[in-house]
Amino acid sequence: MLSLGMQFMTHSFTSVLNPFVSILLGIILILTIYHFWFQSLRYVKMAKNIPGPKPIPILGNALEVLGLGPEGERWKSHRKMLAPTFHSSILKTFIPIFNRNFNTLLKKLDKIKHVTFDVFEYTTSTTVDILLETAMGVKAKDDNVGLKYAKAIMDMCYIVHQRHYNLWLRISFFFRWTKMAKEQTKLLNIIQSLTRRVLKSKKEDYVKRVEKGEHSIYNEVVAEAAKNQNDTENERTENYSYIRDDLEDNEENDVGKKKRLAFLDFMVEASQIEGNKLTDDDIEDEVSTITFAGHDTISAASSFIFTLLGIHQDIQEKCIIELKEIFHDDWNRSITFKDTIEMKYLERVIMETLRLYPPVPLIARKINEDVKLASRDITLPAGTTVVISQYVNHRDPKIWTNPEKFDPDNFLPEKCQARHHYAYFPFSAGPRSCLGRKYAMLQLKVMIATVLRKYKLISPKEEKDFRLQSDIILKRADGFDLRVEDRIV
Repeated sequence: MLSLGMQFMTHSFTSVLNPFVSILLGIILILTIYHFWFQSLRYVKMAKNIPGPKPIPILGNALEVLGLGPEGERWKSHRKMLAPTFHSSILKTFIPIFNRNFNTLLKKLDKIKHVTFDVFEYTTSTTVDILLETAMGVKAKDDNVGLKYAKAIMDMCYIVHQRHYNLWLRISFFFRWTKMAKEQTKLLNIIQSLTRRVLKSKKEDYVKRVEKGEHSIYNEVVAEAAKNQNDTENERTENYSYIRDDLEDNEENDVGKKKRLAFLDFMVEASQIEGNKLTDDDIEDEVSTITFAGHDTISAASSFIFTLLGIHQDIQEKCIIELKEIFHDDWNRSITFKDTIEMKYLERVIMETLRLYPPVPLIARKINEDVKLASRDITLPAGTTVVISQYVNHRDPKIWTNPEKFDPDNFLPEKCQARHHYAYFPFSAGPRSCLGRKYAMLQLKVMIATVLRKYKLISPKEEKDFRLQSDIILKRADGFDLRVEDRIV
C-alpha cells in the first residue's frame, strides 16, 4: 500500500514537473540560439576589442539602459529653436528675480543663525521659486497654485529618487500598486495642469502683443545672433572659456535691454515662427525639463559651494576681498549683470566645485556611426551607448595636479589653455551640452555673492567626512551641514 502511494505521488509530481521542464528547456534553447546570433553581429564583434569588463551572456553590459533623450532631427530642431532663449540679453532680465528671491533666502537664514542646518533644504525651495518665475512667469508666493506646483516638483523628484534606488519600484507592474504611484499621478496632474494653464495664457498674451504691433523679441535675438562675429565684441556671461559647445554662437551681440519674459514666452514665440516645429506637448516637455533638471542641479551645486567655502576659510576670504573690490562702500546694493562679470575668483570657485562634485556625475551618448578613437586602434561600433563619467575624469591625475585638492586656481586662464578642451565638462560638452549652463552659472554667482556679503559660512565637517551618493544627481548622504554667522566688514 505504501509502495502504491509512493508511485502515485511520483507519477503526479512527474506529471506536474514535465511541462515546466519542457518550458525551461525551450527557453534555454531560444536564449542559446539568440546568444550565438547576437555574438555574430558586426558591432558586437567590434566591441570585443574594447577594454573593459566582460559582458554577461544574454544580458551583455546593459549599456542601452542609459540611452535616453530625444533623437535625430527632432532634437536638432528643438536645440536650434531653444538656444536663443538663453542669450545673455535675455538672462540679464532675470537678475532682479534672482536678487529678490535671494534676499528672501537671507531672511530665512537670519532665523537660523548660529545653528547647524542642512543648506540643501533652503537652496532647493529657493531655486524652485526662481525656476517657476523664470521658466513660466509664475510667482509661487503670489499664486497658491504656483506654491503647490513648487512643492509638487520637489515631491516628484523624491519619488523619482526612490524609484532610482529601489529596484523593485522600477518595475511598473509593482510600482503601480504602491501608494507612491497614486501620489505620483496626483503630483503629475498638479504639474501638468499648471503648465497647460500658463501655456494657454502665454499664447493669448502673444496674440495681444502681435495685435499691438510689438516686435518679436525671439526674432530679434535670432537675427542679432546671426550677424557676423566681427561686428561687435561678444558679451560673455563667463570669464573663462572652459567648455566647447555651440552656445557661444548665440552671444554675437547684445540686443539691448529687454522686457522681462519667461522662457515659456520665448518658446511660444518660437513655435509661431514658420518652419519651427514645436507643439504644445513639446513646449510642456521642455518647460518640465528646465524645471526638473534645473532646480536639483543648481541646488546641489550651490550646497556643495557653500559647504566647501565653510571648510576653506582662506578661499572664502579671497571671495570677500574680490566682492569688496566690486561693491566698495555700497556693500548691500543689488547685484547687477556687470557685477557678475567682475566676479572672476568666485567664478573659479564655482568651476572648481563643479570639477570635484559635478551635479551630474556621468553622461551617456549613443553613437550613430562607427567612431575611430584617436588614442588607440579601437573603433566603437555604431549603436553603442558610451558612458562617460565627469566625476572620474575631473579627478584624473594625468590631467589635474593634486586632483583631490580643492583649488580654484586650477581655472586660471593659463591653466585652462594648457588642458584639453574636453578635460572639464560638468555641463557635458559639444552640441549636446546643457542649454542652461549660462543660466546656472549666472544664478550661482548671484546666490553665492548675496549670501557671502551677509554671512560668514562655517562647515562642521571636513571634506574627508563627505558621504557622497548619486541619486539622479550627486549629493551628500550625510546632508549639507552648515552654520552661518553675521559677517563683520
